Amino acid sequence: MENNVTTTDNGKTASIISYFTIIGWLIAYFAMHKDNRTELGSYHLRQTLLLNLAAIVLGWGFGFIIGILVVTTGIGGLIYLTYLIQLAIFIIWLIGLIGAINGQKKPMPIIGEKAQTMFASI
Repeated sequence: MENNVTTTDNGKTASIISYFTIIGWLIAYFAMHKDNRTELGSYHLRQTLLLNLAAIVLGWGFGFIIGILVVTTGIGGLIYLTYLIQLAIFIIWLIGLIGAINGQKKPMPIIGEKAQTMFASI
């Protein structure tokens, strides 16, 4: 019975740690999840992997495009679009983190279900 409690806790701990940047994801996967797979850990690792990848692509991609538009057009208000994207990513991250803290397999808005199918091997 003691082992069952540890397994559940490790899944929850790995889930929570995976929400703290890509470095947290790597620590959660390699140090906590790889040798002790849990359903909860796998669920949140899939979600956070897609969230981290989306944040990097959207952050750099939109930042680069909007930066060029600001320089070429002089419309500085476009910078606020990047802030809105960052706010949306933060809200999605917070919803997922709260689910991990509560030990729930609750999908993140927009990306949650897609992450489960894209990274089914995790």
